[in-house]
Amino acid sequence: MPSSRFRWVVCALLFFATTINYIDRQILSLLKPILDDELGWTSTEFGAINSAFQAAYGVSLFVFGWLIDRYGTKVGYAASIFSWSLAAMAHALVFSIPGFFAARIALGLGEGGNFPAAVKATAQWFPKRERALATSLFNSGANVGAILAPAVVPAIAYSMGWHWTFILAGIAGFVWLLFWWPLFDHPERSRRVNAAELAHIESDAVVDGDSGGAISWGRLLRCREAWSFIAAKFLTDPVWWFFLIWLPDFFKKTRGLDIKSSWTLLVAIYGIITVLSIAGGWVTGWLAGRGWSISKARKTGMFVFALCVLPIALVTRVGDWTAVLLIGLAGAAHQAWSANLFTTVSDMFPKRVVASLTGLGSMVGTIGGMAFPILTGVVLDKFTNGYAMIFGVCSVAYLVAFAVNSLLAPRFEPVRIGS
Repeated sequence: MPSSRFRWVVCALLFFATTINYIDRQILSLLKPILDDELGWTSTEFGAINSAFQAAYGVSLFVFGWLIDRYGTKVGYAASIFSWSLAAMAHALVFSIPGFFAARIALGLGEGGNFPAAVKATAQWFPKRERALATSLFNSGANVGAILAPAVVPAIAYSMGWHWTFILAGIAGFVWLLFWWPLFDHPERSRRVNAAELAHIESDAVVDGDSGGAISWGRLLRCREAWSFIAAKFLTDPVWWFFLIWLPDFFKKTRGLDIKSSWTLLVAIYGIITVLSIAGGWVTGWLAGRGWSISKARKTGMFVFALCVLPIALVTRVGDWTAVLLIGLAGAAHQAWSANLFTTVSDMFPKRVVASLTGLGSMVGTIGGMAFPILTGVVLDKFTNGYAMIFGVCSVAYLVAFAVNSLLAPRFEPVRIGS
């Protein structure tokens, strides 16, 4: 093992950025019970605002994916978090439904750099056998953000006013930049990495085939393996967005629990997700360490994670804490699935296109995420059992995605593509 382990410091930076990212996303849904009275919006209008965010976020993913591959992870990530932190603070200046539309669009345009940059940084700093664990660790920032948000956002909103929740979230992003800029660099250029750790990081560089010039979009999209990632993101990303946006409303509408009463349930859900999702990222690396191929380990894990989402179809028929357990299990399965799905991009493709393909696939995922809030709002406005219908759809999404992913990429092995 290498004597220097600065790569885990890099993972910690990615973790904190993702935590801030998800706090920013959660704030509006947590403030919905307060803003319901102030703005008088309907569920359909609230869904449309979140859909506008998704549309902007989708465009941003595509743009930042290209920008990060073109100008580097350091610059691309810094530009993303600077712009989204500024947009988060801008929410404090709006007082109308059109104002929130504009603010959410600005936030979405900034946030698209997070996952392309984090996945590319992981590919740059970790060998394949460690990438699923590293991805699970930084991706767990989404869960920690989802735990912290319901714990602190209502308290800040009720004590200082809802505007301060957005201001403080933006400040957190600017503080992160003070650490990112001096600490991060490519491992070959970092003075904090010794020869042993660099050799460990580059131990499968030859397998990656990460040499050569730029790869055109046409050449990349002719690879069915690229579509295995894109299709799986489209089918499963909307489920996670549904959790982030609608869970506070779910507990209020189906169980009569406002945010003051349901925040402990939300914290418990994301606590379960945090612990179990890290284990999900670890297990595929553990299987690979015991002699399984990367492909077999990833596919076995992803199939098990897909099965773990099925019980969520029962969530409207059980008590509060049983619902917490079912949602927590499904959310953990999603995050473990997502960590391994992200890692398949660097399993199969050269590092020089990882951010671009991650951004493209995530953009397509937001297309599903953009439509789903609108569909959810309409279903909830029209049907008394709307949540049962939505959770039923969510329960089978991952098995469908696994089947499509496996047809397009029977094995997660390096794809040889020319420039």
